[in-house]
Amino acid sequence: MYDLLVVLIPIFPLLAVLANGLFGNRYAPGLAARLAFGSVGLSFLCATFILFQTISNPDPREVVVYSWIFGGDLSIDLAFLIDPLSAVMLMVVTGVGFLIHVYSVGYMHGEEGFTRFFTYMNLFMVSMLLLVMGNNYAVLFIGWEGVGLCSYLLIGYYYDKISAGKAATKAFVVNRIGDAGFLLAIFLVFQNFKTLDYTKVFEQASQLSPGMATAIALCLLVGAVGKSAQIPLYTWLPDAMEGPTPVSALIHAATMVTAGVYMVVRNHVIYDVAPGALLTVGIIGGVTALFAASIGLVQNDIKRVLAYSTVSQLGYMFLACGVGAYTAAIFHLVTHAFFKALLFLSAGAVIHSLEGEQDIRKMGGLYSKIPITSKVFITGTIAIAGIPPLAGFWSKDEIMAHAFIHHHYVLYLLAAIGALLTSFYMFRLTFLTFFGPSRVDPHVAHHIHESPKIMTVPLMVLAVLSLIGGMFLGFPPEHGLLHSFLHGVATPLGFEAHEVSVGLLLGLATFATLIALGGLGLAYYMYLLRPQTADEWAQKASGAYTTLLNKYYVDEAYDRMFVEPCKRIGEGWDWFDRHVIDRFVRGIGKATDASAAGVTWTEKHVIYGGLNVIGYANHLAAWSWRKLQSGMVHHYVAMIVIGLIILVHVVLLWWAGLSPVDYAMR
Repeated sequence: MYDLLVVLIPIFPLLAVLANGLFGNRYAPGLAARLAFGSVGLSFLCATFILFQTISNPDPREVVVYSWIFGGDLSIDLAFLIDPLSAVMLMVVTGVGFLIHVYSVGYMHGEEGFTRFFTYMNLFMVSMLLLVMGNNYAVLFIGWEGVGLCSYLLIGYYYDKISAGKAATKAFVVNRIGDAGFLLAIFLVFQNFKTLDYTKVFEQASQLSPGMATAIALCLLVGAVGKSAQIPLYTWLPDAMEGPTPVSALIHAATMVTAGVYMVVRNHVIYDVAPGALLTVGIIGGVTALFAASIGLVQNDIKRVLAYSTVSQLGYMFLACGVGAYTAAIFHLVTHAFFKALLFLSAGAVIHSLEGEQDIRKMGGLYSKIPITSKVFITGTIAIAGIPPLAGFWSKDEIMAHAFIHHHYVLYLLAAIGALLTSFYMFRLTFLTFFGPSRVDPHVAHHIHESPKIMTVPLMVLAVLSLIGGMFLGFPPEHGLLHSFLHGVATPLGFEAHEVSVGLLLGLATFATLIALGGLGLAYYMYLLRPQTADEWAQKASGAYTTLLNKYYVDEAYDRMFVEPCKRIGEGWDWFDRHVIDRFVRGIGKATDASAAGVTWTEKHVIYGGLNVIGYANHLAAWSWRKLQSGMVHHYVAMIVIGLIILVHVVLLWWAGLSPVDYAMR
């Protein structure tokens, strides 16, 4: 029963993908939506059962579906590893994913391609579940690439928009850079361990030389930096806001972008052998947390502010890993899934009520008009700002406390400044959107309305989780439910290892709270109490303001250093292909025609006459094969699949010692 439920977790959304993808156009969109969120709901129920089973017996358990790849030293099973870490990730992916799917039914209602949207969303769920459930690097990589593909499809959902197409391409290309590093890490793992199974690799990880462990850890980090949008591969995530808001909530806030954090924590045994690589993780996280937070200070697109907030919060998770606080990283991953999904979906409700408007300078005074959305958004803001007792306080304070207690004072300072900026820009966003005078376009103002229940109910559930989830899972610090559950999977250097006094912990928590309240007070003064202050500061520090507004010109620098040179190389190769290679090939054909034109009647009909039959046969064969070159990708895919089926049957027959004739006789 246990093994069956584990297998069914990814199977349910996979069945929905097949049903909606193959037959979705033949039935009503409502059925497609019910199949989509119903399948994820069933996966959530199975994951809940697995969670309780894992709580009662936390020992890792493998479920082998079948032997996937075997040959020589390489043997890979399609198998799943269920332990406390994967159980927590399953609950986040399926639980938050289910709420977002339900919300999407209302948000995407009436959109062209409604069924296509849910097909992509379910495909993402399948890929993400494979990523967190796999018991080896190969299954992890399949899920890893799957979520990258789904990210491309969903960011570019509005394929008729040029900006959406460019954003999707950018996300795909930048993630491929990170994936190249991840592949190198997998190759190094197999070279050193002759296996890709987590259990066997981690058992032998302590035998790695420091140099090789560092090489593997850094290559893994390249992959994690790409997927989790850290410096220098963070630029794709803000542009990914071109996709529908539920996509931003599911893929670019709650689940996909946390894959890099999960991978680092899953491989913590390797990172423990490579302290230099681990410190690099922390530095990248700390710098990213502050860097992205500073950009968020002046952005005016409601989704773009939240996008840079996501990059910053992911930086905190990397910082936690870098100081050895792996459990704190997962704790913040969980709480972040609650409040960031809430914030994105609430932003979607605001955009929905304003008929697509995303500029916060054209909002204001919405609190009385959409009260439910306003209250849940404020809840998410308080949570992410780190004000007790909401979720963000418990996880972010724990990360900062670990950095301080483990003597990483520079990282602590980066985290503290980032926390101040986070509180400021999130309350700036809240005040400009929901309070103060209305700046809404008059043609839109009389259409403002609260979202339907199918959208507001998921928001209220996420608001409750943001309100009490942190205290429920993380209190008391270091001994809460989540910490006790994850103990042994990623055991950090705890507070007790440093004999930390209760007074110091209370002092650090108090300081973190004062930082958050300071950001709140400054935002209140600048945007509600004395609104002209913001414009005055922007004029006095116009250079800094313009730099932040233009995101430090990083995108422009990347275009100049990498994109444009690659384009010129491509244009050069295109010229070489058309003027050198094509002319050479055509020249051979013309030379053949010219030589054939000069032969005599005798040579053509007598000497070559005996070859005419062969010539006609070759002509017929060429004509037949030419018909297969249709130029249609789906034709080629069909031929590849047919060829693979034939090849598999031949291999199986050979493995069984049967010839095709013997098999046919049977």
